[in-house]
Amino acid sequence: MPHRPEDEALLRRSIDLARAARARGDHPFGALLAGPDGAVLLEAMNTCGSEGDRTGHAERNLMTAASKLYDADFLSRCTMYTSAEPCAMCAGSVYWAGVGRVVHGMSERALKAMIGPDPENLTMDLPCVAVFAAGQRPVEVVGPLLTGESAEVHVGFWGGT
Repeated sequence: MPHRPEDEALLRRSIDLARAARARGDHPFGALLAGPDGAVLLEAMNTCGSEGDRTGHAERNLMTAASKLYDADFLSRCTMYTSAEPCAMCAGSVYWAGVGRVVHGMSERALKAMIGPDPENLTMDLPCVAVFAAGQRPVEVVGPLLTGESAEVHVGFWGGT
């Protein structure tokens, strides 16, 4: 899908959130939710380390907050920006929350190739479009975008990088 003019700036903000997560000792992932007008509504970072929750991925944290604040009709017109492609768990949370569009940085496949079998992040090779295709409502996916910038935040963090 073609991307919108604001997509790169908002994706860069999610990459900044990933840097902030890394700086505080969490896995380097960040995500944000933008409303239909492109305004940032919510931001989230990975909390696996700081909260000791292996499901504390930035995207899942964001979707939990979003689903508590907004109804599915509104979320269907919103976009989630995420520093890397959402994993199967996070794609599921996007689907169940009702978000209509996802823009992501580096692909899950590229992340897996980059970090290898790191026990902190046993990345799956399951594109989010495959997860969404199994559902009953459309979720538009744009990405990978800004792959170099997205990958940069992971360099030196994982055992294999």
